[in-house]
Amino acid sequence: MKTLKTTLLAALLVAGVFGCASFSGIATLRGADAASVDQAGDMKAYAGKRPGSGAPIERTFKEQPPLVPHAVENFDEITVADNQCLECHGPANYVKKSSPKLGDSHLVAVGGANVRMDRYQCNTCHVPQVDAKPLVVNTFVGTPVPPRKP
Repeated sequence: MKTLKTTLLAALLVAGVFGCASFSGIATLRGADAASVDQAGDMKAYAGKRPGSGAPIERTFKEQPPLVPHAVENFDEITVADNQCLECHGPANYVKKSSPKLGDSHLVAVGGANVRMDRYQCNTCHVPQVDAKPLVVNTFVGTPVPPRKP
C-alpha cells in the first residue's frame, strides 16, 4: 500500500513539472506579462456634447441597441434608486425633453410607466462612443438599417 501511494505521488509530481514546463512558451493575449504594468492607453473623452445636441448614430445591423450620441461623463452611476437616463428617455418625460422614448420592450406593460428591472441598467447595451483607433484590425461592414419610427 505504501509503495502505491509513493508511486502515485511521484507520478503526480512528474506530471505537474512536465505539464507546467510545456506551457512556458505561450505568450499572453495582451502582449505582456500579466504581472507587468498595464499597457492600456490613455482615457479618451466620450464623443458628443451635451445631451440633445447630437444626431442619433446610425445602426449597423438589425436589432442593434441605439448607441449613446452624447457625452456621459457628468452622469451619476445607475443605481436601484436612481437612473438619470430615465429623466429624458423615460415614459413620463421623453415628449417634454424631445428625446427618443424608452422602448416598449423595456417596460413592465406596453404603454406603462414602470421599467423592467432586467432592462434598468441602460449602459449594459446602450454604450457611449469614443474616438479611438481600433485595438485590432476590423473589416466589419454593417448592413445599414432604416431609422426607426419614433
